[in-house]
Amino acid sequence: QVQLVESGGGLVQPGGSLRLSCVASGSIFSIYSMAWYRQAPGKQRELVATITSYGITTYAVSVKGRFTISRDNAKNTVSLQMNSLKPEDTAVYYCKANLRELGGSRGDYWGQGTQVTVSS
Repeated sequence: QVQLVESGGGLVQPGGSLRLSCVASGSIFSIYSMAWYRQAPGKQRELVATITSYGITTYAVSVKGRFTISRDNAKNTVSLQMNSLKPEDTAVYYCKANLRELGGSRGDYWGQGTQVTVSS
C-alpha cells in the first residue's frame, strides 16, 4: 500500500510564511508528478502547484511569486514554501502523487490534508 502524509500546517498571521511537506511511502516503483491542492470551506478543491520528476513547475495565478514547490526524489517528498500569506490562502492543503506501485498500475494518490489558517 501507498501512503501520503502531509505536515506543516497551522495558524499564521497575514504576511507570514509556512512550509508544508508531504512524504510518500509504501510499495512505490516510481513517482511521476507531484502536486499541492487546496480546498477552502464551501469551495471546490483547486490546484495550487505541480512539479514533474524533472523539476518542471507550474503554479496557480493566485500563488505565483509567493509559493514555491520543490521535491526530493530520493526521499519521495514534496514541499510547498508559502510566503506572504493572505487570509484567502486559508484552506485544507492536500498533496497528490501520480505514481506506479511495485507490480501495480499507475494512478493518483492523495494525502489526508493539513489545515492552513491565515488570520490576525
